[in-house]
Amino acid sequence: MAMRSVSPLIPPERTRSPELQARAFENLGYIRRTMEEAGSFTAISGWAQVAIGFTALGAAWLAHHQPTRSAWLAVWVGALALSIVIATIGMVRKSRAAGASVFAGPARRFAMSFLLPLGAGGLLTIALDRAGLHQVLPGTWLLLFGTAVACGGAFSVRIVPVMGICFMALGAAALFMDPAWGDAILALGFGALLIGFGVTIARRYGG
Repeated sequence: MAMRSVSPLIPPERTRSPELQARAFENLGYIRRTMEEAGSFTAISGWAQVAIGFTALGAAWLAHHQPTRSAWLAVWVGALALSIVIATIGMVRKSRAAGASVFAGPARRFAMSFLLPLGAGGLLTIALDRAGLHQVLPGTWLLLFGTAVACGGAFSVRIVPVMGICFMALGAAALFMDPAWGDAILALGFGALLIGFGVTIARRYGG
């Protein structure tokens, strides 16, 4: 019995057509974008959170010894600026180590959800400072920072929104506490709480 020659189902010239290749690249790009959009933002640096926590502890001590409320506020604004620099450096380094982009879909959604409550906090800080209501600033900062972390954490790993809820609970409690505890409650939140969650994130999520 003579064997029949086997012909390919798709002619070679058809598989090499520019149209099919372009369509294949388009499909691969769509799959890649879909996977990026569906992923979580994992570039939050735990060690950066630890560094920010120690910065906050130092700021709490320094702010507590300031003679005026304006000087007290300047210390905390300076600590905020330094914390933003530390967080940005930590996030970029962790993203590069993982070979990921800090501008991917989950990162953009995290940033939008995180920055909006922080912007509201900045405006409230100016308004409360002008009104002389410095005693409610610690609770306001903790509550809005917790809101920012909880909202942004919806697009990140599970522990991040949990951290945000802890900040919100601490901020709510601070609003009804004796104002004399302001620096202590800020040290507890932006110091101890960030250090604890930072170490956990670093150990569980690669830095």
